[in-house]
Amino acid sequence: MAGILNYAPSPVFRPLLSQRVPKRGICFKASTEVSQTPADSSVKEESSAGASTSTLTFSPPPDFKPAEPKPFKIRADRRLDILGASLASLFRLGTGAFVSGYSGSLVPKNEIPSDQYALEIAGYKLKESSSLGSRPEKPIEIYEFESCPFCKKVREIVAVLDLDVLFYPCPKNGPNFRPKVAQMGGKQQFPYMVDTNTGVAMYESDDIIKYLVNKYGDGKVPLMLSLGLLTTLTAGFAMIGRVGKGGSYTPAKVPPKPLELWAYEPSPFCKVVREVLVELELPHILHSCARGSPKRQELFQRVGHFQVPYLEDPNTGVQMFESADIVDYLRATYSL
Repeated sequence: MAGILNYAPSPVFRPLLSQRVPKRGICFKASTEVSQTPADSSVKEESSAGASTSTLTFSPPPDFKPAEPKPFKIRADRRLDILGASLASLFRLGTGAFVSGYSGSLVPKNEIPSDQYALEIAGYKLKESSSLGSRPEKPIEIYEFESCPFCKKVREIVAVLDLDVLFYPCPKNGPNFRPKVAQMGGKQQFPYMVDTNTGVAMYESDDIIKYLVNKYGDGKVPLMLSLGLLTTLTAGFAMIGRVGKGGSYTPAKVPPKPLELWAYEPSPFCKVVREVLVELELPHILHSCARGSPKRQELFQRVGHFQVPYLEDPNTGVQMFESADIVDYLRATYSL
């Protein structure tokens, strides 16, 4: 399920709306040198030709201990961040909070076994189901950044379709993936999608949305993503509470493996984590898990609890909940 950073097909193309992508390795370099320090894990980076270029080591901060999950609790110093991030869902009416074909009903608590994920409400449990389309064998690859309204539209359809996506963050002045998009498609325009399952690559958020719903959904674009200019305007207004966040590059070490994040687009807790992942230009596989997603049960079985965001970092072995602590971990581990 997890892709690797040098896997993505990335040839130089003429700027076309929809392109076919032959397989070729992707390689990139960090914008600054990274000194070697003792760590729990080390990985040797190789160029696409297979030659060793450097050995980078990564480790969690000293005396690091993952936080215990605390559902619906906000750390005091992050309350304004979460409040601002919450405005996005208001402007977008919660688009992306539910997967395609979602339905839910309250049933007696004993009707759902304890080893199955279910939200408990006043002694009842919420029984949820969905109707999803075909699943891509490999994660879709999307080049984008958090503070872009056009990119937000695509992230919303990713949540609705319950897709796994390998995100390559492209913040302003980012040294790695912005230039790569220009190399692949001919211009620095975002979002840019590459579907390695079909060989299709394209710009334009509306075209990407239509492609995804036709390929991996029922062919119907959700109402809030089909209103033309109004969709774009409300997606732009959704950024008001977090102006400038998730848009500009912060110098960082480049990890050899993408991080993995369980999250979904409308969650303000997930949004603040995504902002930092983008600013640090950290590639990450997003396991989208909106309401009705089967991945909620998968995460429940994986860790015995469901709460998002949940981060797994294969570069250090860290696994953790709690958005505020994840943000602190990412900055301490990867910022330069």
